[in-house]
Parts: sequence; C-alpha cells; structure tokens
Amino acid sequence: QVQLVESGGGLVQAGGSLRLSCAASTRTFGSLAMGWFRQYPGKEREFVAAISRDESTTDYADSVKGRFTISRVNAKNTVYLQMNNLKPEDTAVYYCAAAVPIYSAYAPLAESGYEYWGQGTQITVSS
Repeated sequence: QVQLVESGGGLVQAGGSLRLSCAASTRTFGSLAMGWFRQYPGKEREFVAAISRDESTTDYADSVKGRFTISRVNAKNTVYLQMNNLKPEDTAVYYCAAAVPIYSAYAPLAESGYEYWGQGTQITVSS
C-alpha cells in the first residue's frame, strides 16, 4: 500500500507561483510513475502532469505547458509540481497519484492508469 500526502496548496494572486509537494510512504517510490491531476467543482479529475520512474519522460496538459514543471527526488520519496504564472482558471483541488508502470519510461496520462491517490490540496488563484 502506498500513502500519498500533498502539501503546498493555498491562495495566490494571478501571476504568482506555488510549489506542491507529494510525499510517498513507501520504500519502492523509485519504482513508481507519478502524476498530478486537478479537479474543478462538479467536474471529473483532469490530467496536469506526469513523470516516469526513471525521469526520462515528463508530460503536461496543454493548458499548463510552459508554466508548470513536474520533478521528483527519489531519495526523499517526493514528487513536486512547480506552478508559475498562475491563472484564475488554475483554481482547483490538486491530487497526487502513483502508478506501477509497465516499463521505466512510462508515465500514464489517464486517471485509470494510477493505483494510488492523495487526499488533494486546494489551490486558489485570485484575479
């Protein structure tokens, strides 16, 4: 079982930056692909970013490309999401997710590709 705990959420003005962290309670963090998703009220969760276990692959939703960066530090069992130039439409609950990948460079883009989820953290961007 893998437990994921997000932190770093909060309120920020448009144009500002935040960094989300997701700490995993597992000795096998280095074998997991990691992703970030977000959810608007009344909507399905949507893909934001993903990183493969070997860090060779990163993927981003078109809406965040050039503004968000996903990274990981396996020695700290932590994945990060650096969010710059935040916009009001980035306001959502952000979830960290972990997947057991089928190969090292694989980073799922679909919610169904992930087995483990964090509890979510709220990001609010004011205009």
